[in-house]
Amino acid sequence: MDGTLLARLSACAALLALSGCLLGPDYARPKVDVPATYRFAQGEAAEIANVAWWEQFQDPVLDQLIATALQENRDVKIAAARVDEFRGQFVTTRSGLFPQIGAGADASRQRASAAAGIPIPNGVSPIYNQFDATVSVAWEIDLFGKVRRQTEAARANLLASEEGRRATILTLVGSVASAYINLRNLDRQLEIAKETVQSRDESVRVFTLRFKGGEVSQMELAQSQSEYEAARATIPQIEMQIGQQENALSVLIGKNPGAILRGRELSTLGTPPIPDGLPSDLLERRPDLLQAEQTLVSENALIGAAKALYFPSISLTGMFGTVSSQFSNLFTGPARVWSFAGSVAQPIFTAGNISGQVHQAEARQQEALFAYEKSIQVAFQEVEDALISVQKTHEQLAVVGNQVEALRTYARLASLRYEGGYTSYIEVLDAERSLFNAQLNYTQTQGAELTSFVNLYKAMGGGWVLAAEKLSYPQPASATPPDSAPAAPAPAEAPVARGAAPARDPPVALEAR
Repeated sequence: MDGTLLARLSACAALLALSGCLLGPDYARPKVDVPATYRFAQGEAAEIANVAWWEQFQDPVLDQLIATALQENRDVKIAAARVDEFRGQFVTTRSGLFPQIGAGADASRQRASAAAGIPIPNGVSPIYNQFDATVSVAWEIDLFGKVRRQTEAARANLLASEEGRRATILTLVGSVASAYINLRNLDRQLEIAKETVQSRDESVRVFTLRFKGGEVSQMELAQSQSEYEAARATIPQIEMQIGQQENALSVLIGKNPGAILRGRELSTLGTPPIPDGLPSDLLERRPDLLQAEQTLVSENALIGAAKALYFPSISLTGMFGTVSSQFSNLFTGPARVWSFAGSVAQPIFTAGNISGQVHQAEARQQEALFAYEKSIQVAFQEVEDALISVQKTHEQLAVVGNQVEALRTYARLASLRYEGGYTSYIEVLDAERSLFNAQLNYTQTQGAELTSFVNLYKAMGGGWVLAAEKLSYPQPASATPPDSAPAAPAPAEAPVARGAAPARDPPVALEAR
């Protein structure tokens, strides 16, 4: 009889919860102004946004550095732990949709007071025992959708944390690749500086001998020494930058500051092709945009949870158990006790408490909406900036290369004219100084061109983030709750690249710096 009553009450409560309304707006992706194409799109784009693009640089050391970073970087581990935190928060919030069942048992021995005014019959001992065992049930019926909206928000926060982890991976891979390219750039600059110092050291030695022989003036010797010292001064500065870059790269890969292994020279690194894609693809390819959207979903759901506070809160409680003064009779029929109760609580006057919470929720939803829209605009900007950087640094590299060749010819002819007595040594110094600066500029432009490819892949996102995610450790379990659907469709399988980079050359010898 009691079990039948409990079943009926539970069925009624479930029916009420399922038929209850959901307050607040249902989420719909906001319409955004998406351009049809990129301003600086290139026709030779290849469908490789879903592959491990860093392998196109054809440097096994870079590949290993990125693999190590994905496994050891502390930011990735922090992001993974944050996913687990929000998973626990989601489970906790969702538990409010279900009855909370508990059990308890007590045993006590007591003495009744003879002076309390309650007479104790003769022959009855004032000392008695009491044993009880109970099962209790409490359930707040989510008739107006407060808990369901809170669960929806918690689910969105969980998905946002997962996208935040992927955004961390995206940033990490780009940072490691850029840092390594910059390191090889600085290595090449150091080589140019040392070659220049060696050449000018030889000039100082020759001019010293000529000065002693009376062939050149002391002013010409001093000019030669000045340029020699100027070239020497660049070496400590570049070496300092190399050390700092190695330290930064070491931290990125999860290690203490130290030396970094080198692979290919800067000039022999492969050039990745331009990835294709439409601006609208960014809404599904960039994890930071998906994270911002899930934050918007969460804040949108919390509006309904706040509005539900205006309506009654309905709760059911029940208890079934046994009570006896003798343990041997505890589980007999006469010892059985039970109770069922229902309660309704309706706010009448809160002095603006609930309306204030609704206004806060609506304002936070607007903040999240504007943040999402801004994130999209910034994403478009980053892709456009990267595309124009790829184009213009390539053009700049060709121009600077021509300048280096012209200055190399100029320096050679200036030296011949000086040796022939047709010009002063100042012309030779000017030519050598200009050549040195142009060589450094050419190397810096080489690094800038390669870095622009890194920035482009980072800005466009894509399935490569998921490929990199598989290399990371630790990997949290799937963030998608069992009763929810993913916020966005899963990326398609990576297509075979068109116009992929040429086959790798044999691995080069590695050197430690």
